[in-house]
Amino acid sequence: MARSKFNELKGVFKALHGPKGCLWDKKQTHQSLVSDLKEEVEEFIDTVNKNDPEHMKEELGDLLLHVMFNAQIASKNKKFDIEDVIEGLIRKLKHRHPHVFGNTKVRSTSQIIRNWNKIKKLEKESKLRKI
Repeated sequence: MARSKFNELKGVFKALHGPKGCLWDKKQTHQSLVSDLKEEVEEFIDTVNKNDPEHMKEELGDLLLHVMFNAQIASKNKKFDIEDVIEGLIRKLKHRHPHVFGNTKVRSTSQIIRNWNKIKKLEKESKLRKI
């Protein structure tokens, strides 16, 4: 996605939640959006099962809507914003792919999956120790 399109999308969400924005959008919470998000995930899965790329594109847009919407709610509440979400995802992907971004050598996809699961488990254990 071109940076300008991403910035335009961020601007749309900022406007929807701004002073002249949408009353319905501004009333939503993370909790109020959960059932709609579940429905969108199911619709995306359905398009995958039907091998329907055109509708997959539309449903991925709906999922992105939910990511952006929830990030906007969090931003309004001064918790995090979409840039924080993206930064965390980049960090996670690089950390969980040491065979690409580090020196780990792998010979098969099964090794990649084992490494991923091991790293994920260690991350969760580390988070639990911080609590």
